[in-house]
Amino acid sequence: MLVADRYQLQACVGRGGMGEVWRATDEVLGRDVAVKLMLGHEHDPSAAERFRMEAQTAARLSHPHVVGVFDFGTWDGKLYLVMELVSGDSLAGDRGRPVVLGAEQVATVAAHAAAGLAAAHRQGVVHRDIKPGNLLMDADGTVKLADFGIARFVDDPSAGLTTTGQIVGTGLYLAPERALGQPASPASDVYSLGCVLYQLLTGQPPFRADTATALLYQHIDTPPTPPRQLGVPMPAAFEAYLLSLLAKQPEQRPSAQAIADWFASGSWRDQPMPLPQAVPQPAPQPAPQAGAYAPRTPVTAPVASPPRPHPQPQPRGSRRAVQPAAENPLAAISRRRPRRTAAVAGAVAFVVFLLIGMAWLS
Repeated sequence: MLVADRYQLQACVGRGGMGEVWRATDEVLGRDVAVKLMLGHEHDPSAAERFRMEAQTAARLSHPHVVGVFDFGTWDGKLYLVMELVSGDSLAGDRGRPVVLGAEQVATVAAHAAAGLAAAHRQGVVHRDIKPGNLLMDADGTVKLADFGIARFVDDPSAGLTTTGQIVGTGLYLAPERALGQPASPASDVYSLGCVLYQLLTGQPPFRADTATALLYQHIDTPPTPPRQLGVPMPAAFEAYLLSLLAKQPEQRPSAQAIADWFASGSWRDQPMPLPQAVPQPAPQPAPQAGAYAPRTPVTAPVASPPRPHPQPQPRGSRRAVQPAAENPLAAISRRRPRRTAAVAGAVAFVVFLLIGMAWLS
């Protein structure tokens, strides 16, 4: 079957309440593509225009973790959308056999899916239909978000929650504020992603009920059971962060970009923070016994010359006792030598004057 004189349909790879997805070949560009044929829009006169707007919005999202949109149009009374073909399966699993992954793989899914959501949110696009069937994993383990734009058309706010497929499928991953009738927001996508991650870890969504109304009330009022209480081996940091995605209040949930960064950084592994470099400490001294003297550890300090004391002023009328300085022995000897010389010279002079006087008298 040739669609729009260009896309050769080869095999149907999926069916839903709103359409079919076919593996096809683009005869013009010679590449494999996925063609989704939308059904049941004849009863809505504005369906074609809304589909056009949503397809154009999805086509602006060019990201490694978002399924690319190549073309759209109408063929044989059916709307069709041409998308990137992902060579892999969705995370929905077989009917009755959900996909269950380990913490390592779920962390990868979280990082990839959140990165795709962040790219959409930056463009003002809200997916509004995050579920395992819209998360595709290729052979290399890369996760891509599918049905951007189409999900908004299928899950239009004007449609009731009882529309076929809404409660049975999307209702398992519906944010509390949406259950209360509030419009979808990026935080709503984050909550739905949290439900999907919870299911991939535990094998079941966080909330299940026999009726749609009971399911909605659980989203609004019931806290989810921590996965580790269900026997799921996972780090405590991973569990705590996952439960923050399922917060009842939208403002308490992290953004899609924060989720992508957190999981990509490996913070979910509960790795301990590196310890600071140890500083060598002195050996501990034994505790002193009672009544014993505990010697202090000597501390080596530079030796400084003691400062000279400044002379203090003396009050008037008081005599200051001056202590004689200690005399050098050599100075005492040199001081006594001049006294002896003067005594000898005096004796000689006396004798000379005596002789002169005797001669004069005679």
